[in-house]
Amino acid sequence: MNRNDNLRGAALMTGAAMLFAVELLFIRWLSARGVPTEVQVAARAAGQLVWVAPTIAASGVAVFRTRRLALHLFRGACSLVTWALYYFSFTRLDLATGTVLSFTNVMFTTLLAGPVLGEKVDRWRWAGTLAGLVGVAVMLRPGAQIDTLGALAAVGAAVAWCGITLTSRVLTATESTRTVIAWVGIVTTAGALPFAAAAWVPLSAGDWLLLASFGLIAPGIIWMVTDALRTGEASAIAPFQYLRLLAVAAFGWFVFGEAPDAWGWLGAAVILGGALAVTVAEARRR
Repeated sequence: MNRNDNLRGAALMTGAAMLFAVELLFIRWLSARGVPTEVQVAARAAGQLVWVAPTIAASGVAVFRTRRLALHLFRGACSLVTWALYYFSFTRLDLATGTVLSFTNVMFTTLLAGPVLGEKVDRWRWAGTLAGLVGVAVMLRPGAQIDTLGALAAVGAAVAWCGITLTSRVLTATESTRTVIAWVGIVTTAGALPFAAAAWVPLSAGDWLLLASFGLIAPGIIWMVTDALRTGEASAIAPFQYLRLLAVAAFGWFVFGEAPDAWGWLGAAVILGGALAVTVAEARRR
């Protein structure tokens, strides 16, 4: 691995961080126009399916052959729950707070990695996890001016994300990447459509344009992250994902005039530090 590979990987991870911020702008715009979260999730799932369609077309039905169907279905369900709670949280929280709480997924993954995967968790990962949980307590302290339902949704999305992370580690040991992403596209689309139909409201031409753009842009995040980690060393590249907090906070301030209070920023700093410690320790372990 050479320096240029790490630079390219860092650029891709930074691009993914910016795309995260753009995704949140779409969520805010769509929610402000009255587009239900269920419909947004369906658009995101359909966009995922569009992105994997060439892979499915090239491989045919063979890409779906698996001995771990239950695990694929569970991973798809975790994706749907994650997206639904994540999107909903930003209808009630400022962009920076919701983003910071989403970082707790690395702490919850650490807590579950031992009992679920039998991994040995080193002291740095434990220290980062405990620091992150302290940061959550600071942000959600009694009297904090944070919407409780929104905060619970954000933390719930982080917990559900663990299901994606842990099942991915298990599946990629025996399944090809093409099989994993093909099943995700199918399961999330099929699972999201009934909820979108139940919550459906009439959409204007502008709504459709925003929804289609959102659905096609959002899947680019995971592809850029995957390419970044494939291109560069994980220990050098992974920390760049946290640049998204800077982009999101800037958008929240300039576009919506919002920002956490001083205690919120303190909790955010502790969570970010813990998440960064866990991420670097995990990358070096791998």
